[in-house]
This record gives sequence, C-alpha cells and structure tokens, in this order.
Amino acid sequence: MNVQCRTLNVQCSIVALAALLPAALPAQTSLSIYRDGRVVVRQTLPQALQQGRNTVTLNIEGLDAATLFSPDSQVSVVTATARFPSSIEDALARAVGQMLAFARDKDTVRATLVRVNPPQVRLADGRMLLALPGQPLLPANLVRSQAEAQIVLDATRARPRTDLAFIGEGMSWEAVYQVILGRAQAAVTGAATVQSTSLRADSAEVQLVAGSIRRTRQGKTQEQAYLMEGVVASRAPAAPLQPAEEAVGETHVYSLPTRLTIEPNVPLVTALFPRANAPVTLEFIVPGVIPWRGYFGGYSTEPVAQPVQVWYTLKRAKGTTFGDRPLPAGTAQLYEADAAGRLQLVGEASIGHTPAGKDLRVQSGDAFDVTAERVQTDYAQEQLPPVRRGAPSRQRVTASFRVTLTNAKAAAVSVDVRETHFGEWRVMDSSIPAEKLSSSEYRFKVSVAAGGTATLTYTVQIDS
Repeated sequence: MNVQCRTLNVQCSIVALAALLPAALPAQTSLSIYRDGRVVVRQTLPQALQQGRNTVTLNIEGLDAATLFSPDSQVSVVTATARFPSSIEDALARAVGQMLAFARDKDTVRATLVRVNPPQVRLADGRMLLALPGQPLLPANLVRSQAEAQIVLDATRARPRTDLAFIGEGMSWEAVYQVILGRAQAAVTGAATVQSTSLRADSAEVQLVAGSIRRTRQGKTQEQAYLMEGVVASRAPAAPLQPAEEAVGETHVYSLPTRLTIEPNVPLVTALFPRANAPVTLEFIVPGVIPWRGYFGGYSTEPVAQPVQVWYTLKRAKGTTFGDRPLPAGTAQLYEADAAGRLQLVGEASIGHTPAGKDLRVQSGDAFDVTAERVQTDYAQEQLPPVRRGAPSRQRVTASFRVTLTNAKAAAVSVDVRETHFGEWRVMDSSIPAEKLSSSEYRFKVSVAAGGTATLTYTVQIDS
C-alpha cells in the first residue's frame, strides 16, 4: 500500500498499511470492538510529520471520514477526502464526453457518452441513443480499484510518526458463558467471539468494549457486508495470560493478551477468564396473574395451566475469583450431566452487564415435572367515595384464587407463587403466610412433597 506525505519542502513515498482494508493491517494497529458493529481503529504509521501542513494519501477501506481524528495532541486533521472503489455509475460519470466501446452479444459498438442519468450516447453517424448500447468497456484509468483517502494534517511541532483514528463498521463480538451445574456448585467459563463481516486485520492489538454506548449516527462507508454462511470457528492461540479488564468511563474494556488476525466470515473465539466455581441455587417460580397496574377485571373461573419458571442464581461474592470479575452482557448456556456423565443443555438465557459482586440470576426455561394450575374462586367489585370533593370516584376489587401445584419428581421441591401489582393493594387472607418482597410484590413459599400435590389459596384487595 502506498502512503505519500507532502510537506512544504519534502515529498516522500513509503510502503505502509494504514487501516482496515482488503489487504492485511500492520502490527501498529489497535482495534476497540463494540457489540453493535462499530470498531475504533487506531493506526500508527512510521511516517514522520514536519511542523506545519502535511498531506497524507492512504489506501484505506472502511473509513467514515467524518469520524477521522488524530490521537496525537500536537496534530489535528484539517481536511479529509475519501474516495471509494468505483461503481459503474461513478466510472461512467468520469467518462462523460469520451468515446467508449460497448460490448453486445456478438460484437462491440463505439459511441460517445453524453450523459449518464438519463443515459444518452451519440453514435458514430451523429444519431442519439437514449440507452446504453451494451456493457461499457471502461479504460483502467477511469476505474478506482481501491479506496483512497487524502488527509491534510496540521502539526504544531515535528512528529516522529503519524497517529490516526476513526470509527469503522463491520466487526462485532459477543460473550457466551458455559455453566455446568452441580448439586450445589457450578463451574463457569466464558469466551468472546469476534466476528467480521467485511474487515480484515493482521496481528492487531484488540480490546473488547462492554457497556451501553449510545448511537446517534450510522456509518457512512460504502463497505459491503457478507453473509455468515458455512463458517467454522477458530480459537485464538493459547496464551498464558487472561484478558486485562479495566473500567473506562461507564464501560469496561477487555484487552486481549495476544495480537489477533481477524478474517472476514471467520469467527474467532478467545477466553474471557479461566474456569471458575460458584455456589448455585435453584428456584421454581409461578408468576402472578394480577396486572402490574391499572384496572383488574377478573380472571378465569376454570383452572388454567401456569408456567413454572426455573431460575438459577450463581453467587458472586466479592473477594472470590468469579465475584470480582465484571461480566459483559451475553448468553449463558446451562449444562447438567445425565446418569452416564454426558453434559446436556438444560437452559439458555440472556444476561445483562453484571458488575463485580452482583449475583448472576438467569431463567433457564420452564419446569417439566413441576406444574401449576390457577383458578379464580371469588370476585367482587365495589365503588368507593372520592378521597375529597371533586376527586374522581374509586373502586375496590376483591378476588380470591386457588393454585394447585403438582410435583412428579422423586424429591420434594419448594415453589414460589408470586403476585405483583403497582399501587394500593394487599393480601387479605392466605392459606400460607404471604411474604412481602417489596412495595409491589408478595410471594407464597409452597412446599410440595415428592410425587405429591399442594394447594394454595389467597385473597387480594386492590383499590384503583
């Protein structure tokens, strides 16, 4: 790749690789990859800058010129002009006024291109044709095969190298965690998968950025994305070190310990941390039926099957290897061994960004052997006087429910039956004491014997 640098008195030409490209990136490339497809590209070129105005011309793919800047506090970008590989419309626009050859099925015809849109060509006898007479055969000097950027830099003092950075598109990453469930402990591993749809990097320093970073503009590049089909994942070379993690602003940055070569359509997997163990607890939860807020108009008077959600909580106490590690958002896959010791996938859940010291709580799915039915056994509605003159009238709803739980397992289980509602409401009566979890949520802990059933009844009152 040619890099040309012109100052007031100097013109030089060196060979260097300057950014994301079809060719490979040089070793002086650093990438910060975001989950939404953005990538901050930092490029250090061996080209020295003189004090004053410098012009650098680079073959550079993936450049959104509006985002280009110099990380060097002594250098500023004055102008940047990006030209992309020629489309047929671009090349024809440069050929207006020239005589071109047009290929047809059995021969070629020569004509002068007068206009591109709408198409107008002048034939050799002077007649006008309002369409292209065939496929244009364009001179090579009218076709740009590589992206090119001309950048004017202003240096307040001479610099030994050129530092540039910009935001590109076309790389992303995701975190996937494998949780192997035991009786009271779980073994956890995590890995990041870096994927590129169109960009390539050779021996690049890579950081993975986790966090909620607002996006207000879309990239303006002319890159083409490729479908991720028939791809085999590869793992990064084994490294004795784990990614270094640090908080930067309201994000967490994971710096990978080895330089990576990233190819389009070839996912690359690298470990985020070594295998860790954590205490794990299991909960069965029957969610409530009362609407979160607003009017409650009654419920079915016939038994209705209710999902029994399966929740796992991995304890992440501070001072432990797993607890001290912030976890980027991703997917948790839960495995459990069968009688022969084979691991079976028993759940999958999305997790959000989880700071250090916060437990990891995931819903793996719904229970198979623990089932629930809920039926409304009573319902009453009455008008209440307004709290003051001129205020709207109120109403009170009193409703009673029966929940029947069945356990087909060979061991007893505890099931949480929950009800949640915003505003003024209360549990008036219940066959099992209600526990108030918050200002809006109650739960009933119901024990169900192995192979048995248990019944919960409760009455709620809601003012609205």
